[in-house]
Amino acid sequence: MIDAAQCQAYASANFAASNQMFVETVCGHIPASAVTVLDVGCGPGDVMVRLAGRCPSLRITAVDGSPAMIQLATEAVEHCGLSSAIETLQGYVPGLPLPAGHFDAVVSKDFLHHLPDPMVFWHEVRRLIKPGGLICVMDLRRPESATAAQAIVDAVAGQEAEILRADFFNSLIAAFTPAEIHEQLKSAELDLDVTILGDRHMLIQGYAP
Repeated sequence: MIDAAQCQAYASANFAASNQMFVETVCGHIPASAVTVLDVGCGPGDVMVRLAGRCPSLRITAVDGSPAMIQLATEAVEHCGLSSAIETLQGYVPGLPLPAGHFDAVVSKDFLHHLPDPMVFWHEVRRLIKPGGLICVMDLRRPESATAAQAIVDAVAGQEAEILRADFFNSLIAAFTPAEIHEQLKSAELDLDVTILGDRHMLIQGYAP
């Protein structure tokens, strides 16, 4: 998302339940010695703010390709007084200006489906994570049909702004299936678990080789 109105609509939507569930999953699996965490596709920053509050010893680098999103994320970090724990960075996958093998964990929520070529994400994860580091990705999964996708939008976002409803529908259609994720992981030589969550999400989680 690069349009300011799109970004603001997304930031105003209520993703508290799924964001908190994701954060609890990360905190439940991250190694006790972990310090450095990379959040890829951080959006307006709610996940990283929740993660920093839940695990205050972590130092989080939060990246998004959208300047408008990074501005919202930076404002959220400053508003919560978390500038010492969270660094925001505008950048694109692949080619993030970050050192190889630096991060104890790489996390990402609702970002993978935005990429025309998902392999650029998995290869960047492999480049940036330490051996044995936690990989935790939560993303939408593609419904069986456009009709099913619209039913999910109506059920979950029926009262949201039309711009958000349209983005949600397009995201569902662009998302991957669990079978496609398994093929991506095989190509990336990553042995991660893929778990179906609820009616529209999946969790991809495990440790780097």
